[in-house]
Amino acid sequence: MEHLSTLDASFLHLEDPHTPMHVAGVLVLEAPAGGLDAIAALVAARLPLVPRYRQRVLEVPGHLATPVWADDPDFAIDHHVRRSALPRPGTHDQLLELVSRVIARPLDRSRPLWELYLVEGLAQGRAAVVTKTHPALVDGLGTMDIGQVLLDDSPDAPVPEPVPWLTRPLPSAVQLVGEAVGGYVTRPSAVVETARHAATDVRATGARLTGAAGGAVRAARSALFAAPRTPLNAAGGSQRRVVVARGDLDDVKRVRKAHGGTVNDVLLTVVTGALREWLLSRGQAVVGSTSVRALVPVSVHDAEEAPGTRVSGHLVDLPVGEPNPRLRLARLSYAMLGASRHGRSVGAEALLALTGFAPPTLHALGARAARGLSRRVANLVVTNVPGPQVPLYAAGARVLEVFPVVPLAPGHGLSIGITSYDGRVFFGLNADRSGVGDVDLLADLVEQELAVLVETAG
Repeated sequence: MEHLSTLDASFLHLEDPHTPMHVAGVLVLEAPAGGLDAIAALVAARLPLVPRYRQRVLEVPGHLATPVWADDPDFAIDHHVRRSALPRPGTHDQLLELVSRVIARPLDRSRPLWELYLVEGLAQGRAAVVTKTHPALVDGLGTMDIGQVLLDDSPDAPVPEPVPWLTRPLPSAVQLVGEAVGGYVTRPSAVVETARHAATDVRATGARLTGAAGGAVRAARSALFAAPRTPLNAAGGSQRRVVVARGDLDDVKRVRKAHGGTVNDVLLTVVTGALREWLLSRGQAVVGSTSVRALVPVSVHDAEEAPGTRVSGHLVDLPVGEPNPRLRLARLSYAMLGASRHGRSVGAEALLALTGFAPPTLHALGARAARGLSRRVANLVVTNVPGPQVPLYAAGARVLEVFPVVPLAPGHGLSIGITSYDGRVFFGLNADRSGVGDVDLLADLVEQELAVLVETAG
């Protein structure tokens, strides 16, 4: 039996109906030649590549040990691959309203922790794939996001024949207890850790998680001071609103070439400028010293690790009080230097060298790094993962757009995921509907701020 790590178990214990932990993704495709049936068949054929997607979490009686992964004897792919259709005219706004409802619902703990929605009825005959994956499933290159194994770099990639799957019987309560007790005999120190894990409340678990997931979050000095009070830390509700923004990667590179920094620095500057205008639109006082603190997950590695297998959290104070976009970029470039120097950060080239479509998996790792943060430490999470700059395909249908949807941390009203793909940059903004209901304005401001930066680059 394979136990969940203490960190993964903490993800599950901290989750509640108001703050579901799953990471989502929205893929917009050209009309599939074989319709949605072809994509459903591809999912079934690729499941052997991610065997954990047929396993469920099983609690150990008395919390004597962390839960275990166990084959789901009742696994049925129809429980996880679902179909939806948009009413006419099938606009993008209608799709995003469907996505908002889908991601607001927690995953069913009695089944493997993932879902995939196939959506038809989009304008121009297009289709969409919406994925939901719990980060407890995703630990890097060992277990990837389902969206990553769905895509190919060729429209003619063969679909493998489905492989029969032999289910191992669920372990009984007696077996689970016996295995846990046996573990204590061979490793007595496990008793202390398990007892501490079972007895701690949500706050203590969150504190331990912050240290584990963030590598003792790399901005310790900033963490000594509470994050600024902003409308982004509104009381959490259970409903979500997802909106998106787009840009050209060449525009981002033009700004970087003109003013220095990295592509990530430019994108953070775009987000900072948009947040500035959004706060002003709400009548908030914005002065020169005003800032918004973001947790920015950074992919790091040690000498013995493969690039991209670990993500560390870096706290960055976004200078929303700075009215000059060029100075905002300069300040953010300086702030992000600390992450690259301290944590041996992985550059975009190394991330792109990973096998397959890395962004879904790396966004999930970013969510792992952010989990356990409270509103006192940061105001929002911003993840940015570079993707391949060549077209990808699902069952022969070209992927046109890729929008990440990062979960909200407790007490947060907004998270922003960014992915570049095939010459474009895609922003996914996930907001608490009751606290940040005007997030559509923020999405418009993201596109406007990128245009302003491009103008400064001549």
